Amino acid sequence: MEDDTPRGRESISLASVANGLDNRGAELLESLEEGRDPGSNSSPSEVGNSWSKAGPEPSSGWRRRLQPAPRVRHFCREHAQLFQWICIGLLCTAYTAFLLAACILNFQRALALFVLTCVVLVFLAHSLLKRLLGPTLLRCVKPLGHPCLKLWFKRGLALAALLGLVLWLALDTSQRPEQLVSFGGICVFIGLLFALSKHHRAVSWRAVFWGLGLQFVLGLVVIRTEPGFIAFQWLGDQIQIFLSYTESGSSFVFGEALVKDVFAFQVLPIIVFFSCAMSVLYYVGLMQWVIMKISWLMQITMGTTATETLSVAGNIFVSQTEAPLLIRPYLADMTLSEIHVVMTGGYATIAGSLLGAYISFGIDAASLIAASVMAAPCALALSKLVYPEVEESKFRSEEGVKLTYGDAQNLLEAASSGAALSVKVVTNIAANLIAFLAVLDFINAALSWLGNMVDIQGLSFQLICSYILRPVAFLMGVAWEDCSVVAELLGMKLFLNEFVAYQGLSEYKQRRLAGTEEWVGSKKQWISVRAEILTTFALCGFANFSSIGIMLGGLTSMAPQRKSDFSQVVLRALCTGACVSLVNACVAGILYMPRGPAVDCVSLLNTTLNSSSFEVYQCCHQAFQSTSPEFSLEALDNCCRFYNHTICA
Repeated sequence: MEDDTPRGRESISLASVANGLDNRGAELLESLEEGRDPGSNSSPSEVGNSWSKAGPEPSSGWRRRLQPAPRVRHFCREHAQLFQWICIGLLCTAYTAFLLAACILNFQRALALFVLTCVVLVFLAHSLLKRLLGPTLLRCVKPLGHPCLKLWFKRGLALAALLGLVLWLALDTSQRPEQLVSFGGICVFIGLLFALSKHHRAVSWRAVFWGLGLQFVLGLVVIRTEPGFIAFQWLGDQIQIFLSYTESGSSFVFGEALVKDVFAFQVLPIIVFFSCAMSVLYYVGLMQWVIMKISWLMQITMGTTATETLSVAGNIFVSQTEAPLLIRPYLADMTLSEIHVVMTGGYATIAGSLLGAYISFGIDAASLIAASVMAAPCALALSKLVYPEVEESKFRSEEGVKLTYGDAQNLLEAASSGAALSVKVVTNIAANLIAFLAVLDFINAALSWLGNMVDIQGLSFQLICSYILRPVAFLMGVAWEDCSVVAELLGMKLFLNEFVAYQGLSEYKQRRLAGTEEWVGSKKQWISVRAEILTTFALCGFANFSSIGIMLGGLTSMAPQRKSDFSQVVLRALCTGACVSLVNACVAGILYMPRGPAVDCVSLLNTTLNSSSFEVYQCCHQAFQSTSPEFSLEALDNCCRFYNHTICA
């Protein structure tokens, strides 16, 4: 018995050591933070009492040396806000010094950075003034909210807009009468949509006219004013430079030869890169901030609800299935009119990742960006014309409507997730291109076979579309000789997809820039610059029959209980989205103005030409038609090297 007791105590002490071995470091840190000796279970007061009785501990000097660590940590926590402001102040000071140095060295080179800084400062000042003076300004403006004053203000604004439009058409179209055709096209398309409206008497004309007005103002700034045109041209150039960095990654993975020569390795990696960049911008909150500002402007002017406006604003940057994710928690409670707006916004715009692919085709970047931005208010306006609101919405104000920031935990995860999600988009595009181009070739072969039986040569899908949709192209403001080609592209976009149509448009543009003959036999080889711009606007949207399944599948996965409601309005939304792109093209037709310096044909043709171009073709065409002696024999010889004409014989 005497031998058993010590063994029992020994076994207990060994067990306690084994159980506490892993936590010894944690207990040591906790004891130091609480002011206790390591290994002591006493509180600081108990330790003080024991020290007064038993004298100073041998470890007290060591503990006093380590005690400043928790004090420093406590001080940092207590003054964290101050440290944050100090860091922000230092960063702002450094950025200001950098901006000043850049402007002093070369202001023209630093102009873009200076403008971006001014834009950010304006928004920051607006937010600060809104927070400080917002309630005061609301009290001052409240007396002006009298119903009679509001009514007269609306009537005066409507009258001013009508007079301005009449004066614009009278003065501006005197030099370019084709703009009147585009205006007539807008009237025809809007009249057609009103005839197909679900509830004619419930149409909110405020939303319709304000939406069309915002679209016109945006187009006016981008297309007609010099600062707006330069700004969007600069933005398009920067996007092209940004997308060119894709070549570094794709060349490393696939090799330079494939990237330069093969379409799949040249264009599709751009979608991966752009999707990665957009995911990062969503993670940091920049995209949400931009979407909120755009939706706020449309909501206060058009009187639409928060959820539908946020979805349409999001469609400027993301696709038809990604934009509804911004309002996913609210889809179950949205009205049919709001769902129709969500679908129309998806059909009327294109995704930012595909925007990069179309720019890589050679499509004008400024026109693509302008078309995507202008389509947002137009989609809201025409959607409210076709399917007016007759129910009571729960989302009249933005209160309670929050935008999500995604599931990524850090910046690297956001970039990786964006690249991974784009793989599905890339494979979907590749599969659709293979399928649709193969089907198109089969349909053309079948139509040609049937046409040969009745002595109709060259019957094809493109030929049928060129006849059926030619009036639509003409209403957009396209010259009649270009309408057949534009109608073909519109048919490709509607019955196949916009990717195939933009690829066809890029081929026509490349032939024009290369200076190819305009006609080869009875087939037109390229279209005018005006027709290219209007077609770029008209093709900018997902409104094609293959997108019906994509739209229904995406929305049904978010709100399965609304499947029947989605199916009820999807066809009407598809037609509305297609008309939004056409009205967008009509507005561009009203505002389009030829730009660029005039070419000195005499000087150009008198120099040695190594290759043809569009300018060379124009000058040679002018030289062949001219009877004046200003064009020398050398100039005519230069033209005859590239083009056949009777004068060359």
